[in-house]
Amino acid sequence: MAQVSNRRVSSIVEKRIFDLFFHTIAELNNESDVSAFLEDFLTPTERIVLAKRLSIALMLVKGFDYRTIQSTLKVSFPTVSSVSVWVKYRGRGYQKILERILRQEKFSDILDKVDETIGKVLLPVPPKGSDWSAWRRRQTQKKQERIRPY
Repeated sequence: MAQVSNRRVSSIVEKRIFDLFFHTIAELNNESDVSAFLEDFLTPTERIVLAKRLSIALMLVKGFDYRTIQSTLKVSFPTVSSVSVWVKYRGRGYQKILERILRQEKFSDILDKVDETIGKVLLPVPPKGSDWSAWRRRQTQKKQERIRPY
């Protein structure tokens, strides 16, 4: 990540720049706005580091062990350990967003089960000569789109 200058700004200026930063983030209303902002605002390395930290936290909450996380995300043991400490002891922000992600995943799972049940009970009546494999592909594609909300 980029380094911060050793020269400190006054506490008033620091508060104002953080207020501006937080307000700017809060004003981003949709995924495309967030994506465009972060593409311009962060370096590729910073984006990867932040995405990996969030992924580490999510994998920890889901119960993955350190080695699995290390090998899957190609991160070091100290990185996993430091994220773990933040999530367990300090990370109110981490905990809040992780709970939201897990709720979305559970909701998506429920939708998949409902779709599956409806698909079994109320299969559409196809016109003569319909391609069932194409219908199944479309259903799978819809399911995949719901799985990737972020």
